[in-house]
Amino acid sequence: MKDLLIKTAEQTEIVDAGQLRAYLDERRESTARIDEMLLACPNFTEEAVLKLLAAVMGLQFIEEIDAKLVPKEFVENVPATYAQHHYLIGIRPDGENELTVVLSKPFDTNAVDNVSKLTNCPVKIAVATRAAITAAIDIAYEQKSTVVEEVAEELDQQNLDMLVDEVASADDLLDVVNRPPVIRLVNDILFRALQLRASDVHVHPYENKIQIRYRIDGILYDTLSLNRNVLSLIISRIKVMAGMDIAERRMPQDGRCSVRLGNREIDLRVSTVPTSYGERSVLRILDKSSGLFDLSEIGMSDEYLKIFDSLINRSHGVIFVTGPTGSGKSTTLYAALNRINSIEKNIMTIEDPIEYQLEGISQMQVASKKGMTFITALRHVLRQDPDVIMVGEVRDQETARMAIQSSLTGHLVFSTLHTNDSAGAISRLLDLGVEPYLVSSSLIAILAQRLVRKICPDCRAEYQPALHELRELGFGQQDTKGLKFYIGQGCSKCFDTGYRGRTGIHELMLISESIRTMIHERQNAQVIKQKAQEEGLVTLRMDGARKVMLGITTIGEVLRVTQADM
Repeated sequence: MKDLLIKTAEQTEIVDAGQLRAYLDERRESTARIDEMLLACPNFTEEAVLKLLAAVMGLQFIEEIDAKLVPKEFVENVPATYAQHHYLIGIRPDGENELTVVLSKPFDTNAVDNVSKLTNCPVKIAVATRAAITAAIDIAYEQKSTVVEEVAEELDQQNLDMLVDEVASADDLLDVVNRPPVIRLVNDILFRALQLRASDVHVHPYENKIQIRYRIDGILYDTLSLNRNVLSLIISRIKVMAGMDIAERRMPQDGRCSVRLGNREIDLRVSTVPTSYGERSVLRILDKSSGLFDLSEIGMSDEYLKIFDSLINRSHGVIFVTGPTGSGKSTTLYAALNRINSIEKNIMTIEDPIEYQLEGISQMQVASKKGMTFITALRHVLRQDPDVIMVGEVRDQETARMAIQSSLTGHLVFSTLHTNDSAGAISRLLDLGVEPYLVSSSLIAILAQRLVRKICPDCRAEYQPALHELRELGFGQQDTKGLKFYIGQGCSKCFDTGYRGRTGIHELMLISESIRTMIHERQNAQVIKQKAQEEGLVTLRMDGARKVMLGITTIGEVLRVTQADM
């Protein structure tokens, strides 16, 4: 086998034949299986090794596996945990009777024989990387998992009191084989949420039912109704997962946990509150595998991006990001910190809670019960010689004043405020009791933002908006000549909503000398905004109108998230 591998390497040049010979000579006494030995070689990638083995064995190497080709009998008979452990998946291309077992270790014949026995099918072998196989497993077993109604019926038919004792933690959402019904039910609810790209799951009890609701692209949708009898079971299961007290049902509780979906790591932030019809729970889903956004991906125009890029590279000053809850403020701040992150800068954050881990950045979690508030954390951070500080939120006068004073002593400070527009942030700081001279001398920019849903590209169609919609958005009849407007008609890919995904609309106010003077004179937000518009400020609604003209979103969506420009 050694000589055949070297000869094939020389002929195909998939890997360097000289390096391969040297590596095999070093391990001539090894008893390890040849595929495992080669996959452990640091000189070659997994893909190169598997392509070489496939060429030697006359097997097909598959770069990307189409999960639609995974047959029903494979998903039903081969447990997800077995497929994950051995990194294998079964596919049946059109017109073939044999099951093709795709695996990442082509000499693992025992696993292949077991699949043949479990499925009662003749099999042949193909090769793929672990990443490709895991992606196919995730999709294939997610499709199997949408059996919520069946599990709910099974729960109703069993002794509910006995099932409470069976609630136990399960690490992997795909591992539903031989699990008690309540675990399968909660796992399936989470599966469906991930399939629908939901950011939150609401378990809402009513007098005669439980309503499961998902927040998708910022809008809540009713997706499933369950028998009210299973409420205590579902809440108990959620509490166990999040490390909360099952016995305490009269007080609100918070918790968090991590679950896996194949190789995807998902964080859940859990909250429960007592209501008149029983405990209600909300689960916030943070998918770590989705990664952080780059500044160029959050919807900023090229003009704004250049300006914002220059602002975040300044050595000192305060930049506020404003907007209501769920408007993407944290995502923008993370993208900004990621952009300026380098070994030359000491960047520290104070957050409540930490949503994503940023490599190379020190992140602190606020813990008010233990005395670690934003203000106490900020005092300690200033002793750590930081260059850049991110304060999760300015909530009171003391935090606001200290954040601003920190910028005056040579730090670049990022933070958030809950205000409707950019000018409103100035009024809020003054209302909190911060002196006007501190605000005017430290503030360099305020970014207001909202999230709008994007039109689904698969069902996008041209339409003619009503005249009153055009007027509300700021278009006159002359402005719309030659323009095309689009709307989503609704399809299976966007779950008949007409929208898929979200993007940001922004209002970036730069603090000019004239605006500094107005702050010093305590002018109100409306007057300051009018001055900013004279100096070229593009308001939220104007930026939304740009995205309507580009066919990214709809007029109705922009009107929904913005208010009329004063």
